[in-house]
Amino acid sequence: MAKYKAIPQRYMTVGEAAKKFGVTVRTLQYYDKEGLLTPSAESEGGRRLYTNKDLVLLHQIISLKSLGFSLSDIKGRLISLDTPVDVANALAEQANDIRKKIERLSDSLAAIEQLQTEVLQMQTVDFKKYADIIVNLQMNNEYYYLIKKFDDETLDHIRCRFDKESGLDFMDRFNHLSDEILQLQKENVPPESERCQQLTKAYWDLIVEFTNGDMSMLPKLVEIGNFENADNDWEKKQSIVSAYLEPALEIYFSSIGVNPFEGVQNE
Repeated sequence: MAKYKAIPQRYMTVGEAAKKFGVTVRTLQYYDKEGLLTPSAESEGGRRLYTNKDLVLLHQIISLKSLGFSLSDIKGRLISLDTPVDVANALAEQANDIRKKIERLSDSLAAIEQLQTEVLQMQTVDFKKYADIIVNLQMNNEYYYLIKKFDDETLDHIRCRFDKESGLDFMDRFNHLSDEILQLQKENVPPESERCQQLTKAYWDLIVEFTNGDMSMLPKLVEIGNFENADNDWEKKQSIVSAYLEPALEIYFSSIGVNPFEGVQNE
């Protein structure tokens, strides 16, 4: 670090540098102490002196901090600014960070605006349900709107049974099976056929997996799965699947000698 008797031109004291960038002197002193931004020079009287190059680094620090990086992260990301290429690389990295921040903010804005629409469709204020909707919007789960159909007990069950990965995996398997069943319906395959009964068993196995064997949830699932007034393609598809599977399920339950709906329909 160079030392000067007087403060030469193009050098700034810590107070002048702080004022120029709208930060406190204490902040600059802390950055110096942490090794983030060491002034380039010092007067004989011990005053720390900053250059314009130091201020470019300070701009990097402030920008990265605004993006949510910790000081330790920032320290590892700062690069030398000795050549035009160094400066261009630093700006390119910073621009990329800002671009990612914009993408995250855009996703959050879209989630909030969609939640606003869903809130107006719900009959009561339910912040726990709002939180679930936001999480599923951020996951890009296109079936997020089903959450508003679930009661608190069913949602608690889902939270305990599934995390992000297992929940999306379940929906993928459910949709794949629904497509197979829909194909049978289009081909007019009879419900008693071996092909239909195999898929009916697979469908029922998924329901048992979802409920974890708790048959008391069946009436709620039937109510949730009632898409008589379907307003999107997925709900319309599920209405067709349900209607096609109704006689197939009766045949399947008869073949295994069990009717899981007995004893729970009137609960």
